[in-house]
Amino acid sequence: MGKYIQAQRRGKSGIFKAHVRTRKGAVKFRPLDYAEKHGYIRGVVKEILHDPGRGAPVAKVQFLNAYRYKRDTELLLCTEGMYTGQFIYCGKKATLTCGNVLPLNCVPEGTIVCNVEAKVGDRGAFARGSGAFAVVVTHDEDRGTTRLRLPSGGKKTVPSNVRAQIGVVAGGGRTDKPLLKAGRAYHKYAVKRNCWPKIRGVAKNPVEHPHGGGNHQHIGMPSTVAKDRPSGRKVGLIGARRTGRLRGVKKTAQDKD
Repeated sequence: MGKYIQAQRRGKSGIFKAHVRTRKGAVKFRPLDYAEKHGYIRGVVKEILHDPGRGAPVAKVQFLNAYRYKRDTELLLCTEGMYTGQFIYCGKKATLTCGNVLPLNCVPEGTIVCNVEAKVGDRGAFARGSGAFAVVVTHDEDRGTTRLRLPSGGKKTVPSNVRAQIGVVAGGGRTDKPLLKAGRAYHKYAVKRNCWPKIRGVAKNPVEHPHGGGNHQHIGMPSTVAKDRPSGRKVGLIGARRTGRLRGVKKTAQDKD
C-alpha cells in the first residue's frame, strides 16, 4: 500500500486552505433595494486598493444609506478608467458610463460589461478577473432573458433584470509579462494558497503517485482516468472527452450560433 497522495490530502488538510488574512473583503454590488430597482443611487470612489491574491484592483465606494443616518461602504471591482473621487451611479436610471451599475435590460446590445450577476440580487458572478469582460449579444424581451458572451468564449443566457457593471475589469494584460524567476512565482502564490511548486507525478516514487517510478520518466498507463475511480488513483486527465493536441481552427461558441 502506498502513501496517501497529495490529491487526497488536499481535501482533508488545513494547509491547503486559501490565505485570506490580508484580503480586503468580498467584492460585490450593493444589496438590491428600491432605489436601484426604480431610480438610481450615487456613490463616490474613496480609494482604489490592491487586494492580495487578486489580479484586479478593487474600489472602495461610499454610498449614503437611504434608511438610516449613516454611510455604507462597498467594495466594487475597479473598471478601466475609474479614479478616486469619481461618482458611481447604481440603478435602473443610471447613465451608460464606465463603472456604473445597471440592469442588463437597460443596456444596449454590444455593450461591454463585467461583474454580471447570475441570478437577480446575487451581487456579481461572471467576468470578474483582471481584464475580463462579457459582451451583451441579444435581448429576448418575450422571455425576459439576455444572451451574453463570456470571457471563455462561451454563451450564457441570464435574466434581463440582473445587474452588471459597465466596462472592462482593470488590471488587464497582467499575464503578458513573464514571471522570469521562481521568487516571483513564490510570492504570487504565497498570497493565494499552497499550490506551488507543482511536482509532476512521473517525477515521484511509486509509493507517492500512480505515475511514479520506472527507469525512465514515463506514465506507463493511460493518462486518462474515469470520474468514479478511487481518490488515490484519480490522477491525470479525469473523465476526458478528448485528448491530444488541438488541431486546426478552434471553434468558439459564437461560430456555432
